[in-house]
Amino acid sequence: MVDSFVHEVPAARVVFANGAIGEVGAELDRLGGRHALLIAGGPEAEYADRIAQDLGPAIAARFSDVVMHVPVEIASHATAAARDAGADAIISLGGGSSTGVAKAIALETGLPILAVPTTYAGSEMTNIWGLTEGRRKTTGRDPRVLPRTVIYDPELTVSLPLDIAVASGMNAIAHLVEGLYAPGISPVMALQAEEGIRALASALPRLAANPGDLTARGDALYGAWLAGWTLGTTGMGIHHKICHTLGGTYNLPHAPSHSAVIAYATDFNAGHAPAAMAAITRALNAGGIPCDNPAQGIWDLADRIGAPLSLQALGFELGSIDEATAIVVDAQPTNPRPVESDGVRALLIAAYEGTRPGALVSTEALSG
Repeated sequence: MVDSFVHEVPAARVVFANGAIGEVGAELDRLGGRHALLIAGGPEAEYADRIAQDLGPAIAARFSDVVMHVPVEIASHATAAARDAGADAIISLGGGSSTGVAKAIALETGLPILAVPTTYAGSEMTNIWGLTEGRRKTTGRDPRVLPRTVIYDPELTVSLPLDIAVASGMNAIAHLVEGLYAPGISPVMALQAEEGIRALASALPRLAANPGDLTARGDALYGAWLAGWTLGTTGMGIHHKICHTLGGTYNLPHAPSHSAVIAYATDFNAGHAPAAMAAITRALNAGGIPCDNPAQGIWDLADRIGAPLSLQALGFELGSIDEATAIVVDAQPTNPRPVESDGVRALLIAAYEGTRPGALVSTEALSG
């Protein structure tokens, strides 16, 4: 018997193809945009220059002050830039930080977003916004921030450095894992999430072995699309609250934090979400990662591709664990397993140490 569920899919147009960057002008026309603000940080300057050259006067202004976790000051400056330029649309080019800045503008102005992601962040497929102020990152949902059109061009990810690519891929894995045990998961989204894990488990080792493999890059981007879609249509749990805390309060990098935490968040929830754990195990095996324990399989994938495995390596200090635990517990994120201090603290210690789940840090230890 199928459990009861609600299936609601926000509308977004997706264009996926090698060379799709050449479609930005046509897609902007579809949105009715005539004076767009182009948001792109330094790493994307080459592609931003190409879009600006192709679109000419349709680019009213450019904004390049892109900062991770979107400080409120940056959001204010970007919104002012859009208004000063008389922008009627926003083009975001880059990773989650560029998309986040575009969403901050849309939240204030209602301007439509055309997103061109160059990483596997997935934010481009969600109606979730995030802003950081006073060492706290706040997130919310609003239909105004969901990009109207997303252009996926695997060729744009080839220049993405390998360390960023693999961490970003693990970020996408985290969206899929948490989506599988979210209370808002429907049968269709569960199938989609499992397929996303399979695609990324297959693609990321090939990408790590040969960063120039365009097929692997495309397969990873396909998995990331499914991950972003899952993130946008279900809900997230303890893992994402931890990572938002690590970023907003301690300024740790977003994707590497996801990579370092997701295996332990999976272990934390393993006994409380059996259907999700079975789906993760099936997907990893189908993607070529031998697995009979989902937390260990995720850790093995990260280890195989050289993605971050510990918070200690990212600069997080052991002395901050109690403060971080209190922030996460106080937030009480929706999660299969109750979020209480002893368990969260054990999870953070495990992620700090980075030892393979089930070795030095056992499932029993994570139970608090």
